[in-house]
Amino acid sequence: MSTPNLKLQQRREATPSPTAAERSMTRAELAEAVNDYLWRTKGRRCELDAHTIARYERGAVRWPGKDYRQALCAVLNATETELGFAAVRRTTDQDRRDALAINLFSPFDPELVPGDYLRGTQSPIRVGLSEVKKVQYAVGRVASVENLHGGGLVSESAAGHLRAFAPLLRGRASPSTRRALFEAVGNLSAVAAYSAFDIADYPAAERRFRFALWCADAAGSWELRAATLADMARKTAYIGNSDGALSLIELAQVRSDRLTATTRAMLTALRAQFLSAVERTDESLSEVARADEYFATRRPDEDAPWMCYYDHAEHLGSTGKALVTVAVSRRRTDLAARRLQEAIRLQAESYPRSRTFSRIRLATLTMQLGEPRAAAVMGISITTDAAQFHSRRIRDELRGLAAAAAPYRRITEVAELRRTIGTLPAPEAAS
Repeated sequence: MSTPNLKLQQRREATPSPTAAERSMTRAELAEAVNDYLWRTKGRRCELDAHTIARYERGAVRWPGKDYRQALCAVLNATETELGFAAVRRTTDQDRRDALAINLFSPFDPELVPGDYLRGTQSPIRVGLSEVKKVQYAVGRVASVENLHGGGLVSESAAGHLRAFAPLLRGRASPSTRRALFEAVGNLSAVAAYSAFDIADYPAAERRFRFALWCADAAGSWELRAATLADMARKTAYIGNSDGALSLIELAQVRSDRLTATTRAMLTALRAQFLSAVERTDESLSEVARADEYFATRRPDEDAPWMCYYDHAEHLGSTGKALVTVAVSRRRTDLAARRLQEAIRLQAESYPRSRTFSRIRLATLTMQLGEPRAAAVMGISITTDAAQFHSRRIRDELRGLAAAAAPYRRITEVAELRRTIGTLPAPEAAS
């Protein structure tokens, strides 16, 4: 049980109410004062409430976010120490509680080791941080190649790395090292899964995603669990099951209070995409707005390594994708086009596949809303770049552009676009 933060409570009770000087400031008034301070000084629209202040006073949260600490100090005219705030390391007891809590929502028994990668393995060695860093290095290399060239070039090599490193999970390690190791191997399995998904090797993708999810559950890692479920939802939506994807993304959002603002923004943007796919456009618009709010409060230094890809460009591309269906149904190009254009402009050189997806979606939207010549010019340029990717998904997106162009096939530029897309290597060959 948490130790109450009496210093914070006493300081609040010693502060007069802003509305009634004869009584102390209430928790709700303190929360409102903090929100007002952050709006005036930082332009941040926050929604701290009395419930959160109560959690601070109960000691459930000993180290609020930096901006909240600063605002509380300013409003109560006190230092962090005087308010009882102290940065504390997560204890092994807390890690065990996380593992217990996360497994309440897991389809797996953490004691039953998946046989795909660990059956019969023995690893009596002592595992330390050096082994964890080796796994993390492998993840970085594989992810980099996958982003640059697509899943076809790395799916099998990623699987090889996974088979080589998975036995480390049977080794002896300190609790903190064990958690880091399970997260690193789980992250590697998720990258291997995504590379298989990119080339339409769905059985391999499913096995690897499930191993990643087992690693997340065993580590008690809410962040890795959410990221893995999000990727599983992407695959589920891609093969045409938008309703199943919605279920997965909502499972990923369980205990979102344990997730960073960046992860919440990513999950909410995906939910907007899936809502759009089932033509719940009003709800999709609301989710995009909510995703923007989360993204506006993100602190990248708090994010897990696997969330490094979700920057401003990725957020615009993801929300832009969600808005394409809305833009088409409402005949308003601007609803999605501006986001996609900005995503294309901002996308880093290390993420050319993401930029290509945004370019294809912008061209398709332009074609669907009746500007076939402009769309065809964009599309022909894209096909040249798309040839570098060993990616079934890129080919499928281009086929979607060709289908959108079919009503205009008698236009010379459109006919050339359709012919160019038709001459690209078949997806099976690319994989």
